Parts: sequence; C-alpha cells; structure tokens
Amino acid sequence: MYDPTVARLTYRALLGRRRALILGALPLLLIAISVVVRALAGADDQTASDLLGGLALATMVPIIGVIAGTGAIGPEIDDGSVVYLLSKPVKRPTIIFTKLIVAIAVTMVFSALPTFIAGFILNGNGQQIAVAYTVAALVASIAYAAIFLLLGTVSRHAVVFGLVYALVWEALFGSLVSGARTLSVQQWSLAVAQKVAGGDMVTSDVTLPTATVLLAVVTVLATWYAGQKLRSLTLAGEE
Repeated sequence: MYDPTVARLTYRALLGRRRALILGALPLLLIAISVVVRALAGADDQTASDLLGGLALATMVPIIGVIAGTGAIGPEIDDGSVVYLLSKPVKRPTIIFTKLIVAIAVTMVFSALPTFIAGFILNGNGQQIAVAYTVAALVASIAYAAIFLLLGTVSRHAVVFGLVYALVWEALFGSLVSGARTLSVQQWSLAVAQKVAGGDMVTSDVTLPTATVLLAVVTVLATWYAGQKLRSLTLAGEE
C-alpha cells in the first residue's frame, strides 16, 4: 500500500523551495507571536490555551493541511503529469495512500511541532496545555490531509474550496453556530486534547467517543473516495 517512488516524488513536490517557504511562514509567525506574548504577559495558562487554540489549531493547522493535502496530487492533475504516474504499474489505491501518508507527515511536521514549541514558550507546558494542543494538531493533521487530498483529486479549485472550509466553516461558522461545531475537525481534535489536558483549559463541544468515530470515518471515507476518483480518471484517460 506504500510506494517509495511515489512518496519521494510527492515529498519533492511538496517541499520545493516556494511551497516550503509558504509552509514555514505560519509556524514561524506562531513561534514569534508566542515569544512576544511570553515577554509581555509572562507565563499564563489561559493565554497559552487561547493562542494555541485560536491561532495554531483553528488557523495554522487547517491552512497547512490545505497546502499539503491539495499539493500532494492537485498540481499533477492540473498540469497533466499525473498521466505519467498512472501509466506505471502501481495500484491506484496505493498512489492515494502513499500521497496521504506524505501529506499527513508534512502537515504534522509543520503544524504539530511548532505548536509544541509555542506551547512550551508560552507556559512551559503548564497543565499539559502544550502537549494537549500538540496531540490535537497531530490528530487534526490526519483528517485534514485526507479531506484536502480528496479535494485535490476531485476539483481543480481545491485550494480555494479548502481555504473556504478552513477559514469560513471551521473558523467563522464553527465559532458562531453551535450546530456547525459538531461537524468540525477542529472540535473533534479538541475533544482529544481535552482528554489529554484533563482540566478546564481545553474544552470541546463534541464528546471524545463521537470525535474518535467521526475522525476515523471521515479519514477512511475521504481516502477511499479519492482512490475511486483516481480510478475514474485513469479510465477517462484510457478512453
């Protein structure tokens, strides 16, 4: 289910100079803001939770997921180079699964690691806040990568749709409309973080069992459907 050649090509595409600069911008901004906040306000648990929840988990993680998930396959479909990949004796589900693994790895590195560093800068992991939000970022990276990889497979405007979902649905509607929070990757990951933190600094509108099931279902279904769409693309090319 994992092809090293496909993985190498995907890593090369995602970590090219231009895309790497974009991927690194938000993490550097988060760490810089954390340094400034710590210098001005000192170590404060509530401030750390607010910043990690509002900037890291609600903004940085989904945007990096958009870049990594759609970038893992979208550009190849847009420029037609995916035909070369599909002509190789590699099963279509293997291509999707390999690209998903790469997208997850890139999203985790550029989101979870900076979240952990920022958390330690802000309050030294008081009340397990840094670890809790890091775990949330790791969990969210898996679901976001699958969702945005699917978008990259089915649409030429995947980045636009991904940003709309991340910034409008997750950040705007998720904060204003209570019902929308149940269908939010952010809230699902916060449920996991709440369990890790154990206190009242991290809260979620979704229970942990529900969040766990939804995270698994969305990841599996998005990956499966992306594989099906890639099969259709192959058939269209052969015809």
